[in-house]
Amino acid sequence: MSKLKKKLKEIIPLFEPNFVEIKELRRLSGGSSNESWLLVLKTNNKDRFLVFRRTPDGKIKDSSISSFIGINNEAKIMNIAYKYGVPVPKIYHIIDESYGIGKGFFMEYLEGLTVGNRIVRDLSLKDIKPTLARQCGEILSMIHQIPIDKLIDIPTSTADNEINKYEEVYFKHDSPLPVFDLTFKWLRKNIPHQNELTLVHGDFRNGNLIIHPKDGVSGVLDWEIFHLGDPYEDLSWICVNSWRYNNINLPVGGFGNREDMYIAYEKSSGKKLDRERAKYWEILGTLKWGIMCLNMIEIYRSGFDKSIDRVSIGRRSSETEIDLIRLLLID
Repeated sequence: MSKLKKKLKEIIPLFEPNFVEIKELRRLSGGSSNESWLLVLKTNNKDRFLVFRRTPDGKIKDSSISSFIGINNEAKIMNIAYKYGVPVPKIYHIIDESYGIGKGFFMEYLEGLTVGNRIVRDLSLKDIKPTLARQCGEILSMIHQIPIDKLIDIPTSTADNEINKYEEVYFKHDSPLPVFDLTFKWLRKNIPHQNELTLVHGDFRNGNLIIHPKDGVSGVLDWEIFHLGDPYEDLSWICVNSWRYNNINLPVGGFGNREDMYIAYEKSSGKKLDRERAKYWEILGTLKWGIMCLNMIEIYRSGFDKSIDRVSIGRRSSETEIDLIRLLLID
């Protein structure tokens, strides 16, 4: 940390002329691919709170399964989203590898909760929770309406692309899972026609949202896999059961109902949503998460990352099997 702190002292005056010293530097929880650090700065005026987000070695981890577009491109898309009114932290400064601490950027610190299970259970959010699904619908509408001609050199991924990518990863595992095999067949048989491409966040879910007790959703984080794709991917990913933290009857992140989100999206965008298409993407999203969990086990076994987090996430693949059976055969 001493090297990091020393380098940060060199960089911060480039965008904060009143900088005096770093009062606190603390790594924030979460982030399997990139790190986030809380910075408390002493300035000539008052203490200032920032977040420094970086890829330590300048390289992208776990790229075999997720289409990471690079941390500096993440900052650029957040800047665009900010200009179009999407609630995201303001970006102050972007750095490259030349400083010796990896690529990264400095962004605004926003008050609120980000840990998914705390958002579901924390009593301080009791009054704001009934509005969160509606807010998510409105925010997703804003993201999907950002003009794609403003976006340069970003990947495109449709349902067919996603199925091919995750099927390739799945077949690398030694142990076949009949529920996953069945789901792949169902997805290919029922694949929807792709008639619209929009900007897609790619990981819009409980855990990547900052929730404030008074304002609700105050920030959308982790844009590292944004792409052009089907807007239903975002609308359904937040409904995957794994993000509900045992609140199975509140499908939107464990805090709201689908219809509240859909109606708010329709009102904001002026577009009528296809509920069956949304369910298709929820099934695909559940399968994707199951395969991501399997991949966590493989990463642990390979020795690349021996953290207990990899194992604890990996075991959740069995939960997605149950969720897929429910979605395909019961719901």
